Amino acid sequence: MLHLTKHHNPEQNPELIRRWSRYQTNVNQLIEETEALFQKVAVQPKGSIHEMRTIVSEDGEAIPFWFPTLDAEFNTLLSNIKYERNVVDFGAVGDGVTDNTHAFQKAIGRGGCKVIIPEGVFVTKRIKLPSNTLLMGAGKGKTTLKLHQDAPKSAILVTNKNHISGNHHIYVEGMTLDWNVERLPHHEKTASGNNRSSCLTFANVTYGWVKKVEAIQAGLHAFDVSSTLYYYMKDGFIGPGRSKYIWLDELNGYGFGDDGITTHHSDFIFISKSHMCDPSGRAHKQGFSNSNGIEIDDGSRYIWLANNTTTRCFGGVEIKAHHNASAASNVTIIGHLSVQDNRAFNFRHIGHHKGEDPESKTAYNIRAMNLVAIAPIFTPLYEGSTPRAMVISAYRNVVVNQFTILGDPTYDFGGHPIIAIQYRAKHVILNKIYIDGFYHAGGIKGQYYVPEELI
Repeated sequence: MLHLTKHHNPEQNPELIRRWSRYQTNVNQLIEETEALFQKVAVQPKGSIHEMRTIVSEDGEAIPFWFPTLDAEFNTLLSNIKYERNVVDFGAVGDGVTDNTHAFQKAIGRGGCKVIIPEGVFVTKRIKLPSNTLLMGAGKGKTTLKLHQDAPKSAILVTNKNHISGNHHIYVEGMTLDWNVERLPHHEKTASGNNRSSCLTFANVTYGWVKKVEAIQAGLHAFDVSSTLYYYMKDGFIGPGRSKYIWLDELNGYGFGDDGITTHHSDFIFISKSHMCDPSGRAHKQGFSNSNGIEIDDGSRYIWLANNTTTRCFGGVEIKAHHNASAASNVTIIGHLSVQDNRAFNFRHIGHHKGEDPESKTAYNIRAMNLVAIAPIFTPLYEGSTPRAMVISAYRNVVVNQFTILGDPTYDFGGHPIIAIQYRAKHVILNKIYIDGFYHAGGIKGQYYVPEELI
């Protein structure tokens, strides 16, 4: 059985997915085939489909159609960098003890600079980044930013400066972010509500990059791409102050209180070659922890995931919304490996899926291709949740193309279905589904199309 540790190198993800998938297809063919299937079921709404286009880069990687624009904006960021500063020159000491909050503030200033953080453990109460800022460490495990012992539970270790008015062109690379959960009493929940208590939060950021960063022991989320606030207004409400055009790449996260990587009320986000595992679940009541490796949550739109891995989470990838918020929509997954997550892939709009619930206005348009789920299991994170390789509830216009599901033959699945399509899910296509190695499992349950039925 494959075992991925918290130190797994996510650069290996594409090869790992290729090795475990039972389907080997050229990426161009995979995208074209999935798009053709999607066009067969995407009856409503029509207007957003053009914004879901996936293209292939010169080096053969699947990327969002808007990605070249983000590349151009990176050059804009570089042109706006007028200074290069090392935090040590402003009094910072990487001894794991000294409070470096003011040293970082002085080094960062009003932006327009590249801030270098050398090797060491730099304690701080907060780091707030203005527009046109590049924060560069020496690498994961070499440069560590650690929250001060006296930082409040609501503290975000690294975030942008202006959540209300917004920021733009912010780049973070090459470091470990330690939320220092040990400073809290062991029995206490670790999150203080809304979009606080995380290792890194981009709130109302346009053009942002987070690359080769590790986030550990976050109170809430390891990485959060958010609007100014989380909005719980109603299904159909589009929250203001949205982050947009953000790339998260080669990230590691573990020990998070809720989710590893999450998006809320934001648009045009690309999450690639990242690895999330082993949540603490401490943001929730014990035994009721909806702690996912990657969660595409309330009001998120036009999100791409490519070549990520998750393990030992509640959900590997969860696309969802709360009952009083708009669902995440227009989501594309291209390659994902889930190992021993309770629900490898979980697509749902809470409060809008059962027969007596109002039908969701916003739960639509998911394209998922080249997926691998290995050994979904019961978990103490959410004690009442039965294991699944995939659950689809409330969503319409869903295509799953090339899905390898491998069970542990020694594990009693308890007669539960491997895939469940339920609770108002409709216009669902399953194509090329390989299932093997399950003991006492229920197969695929629910209503869906296979491509032959649509000819």
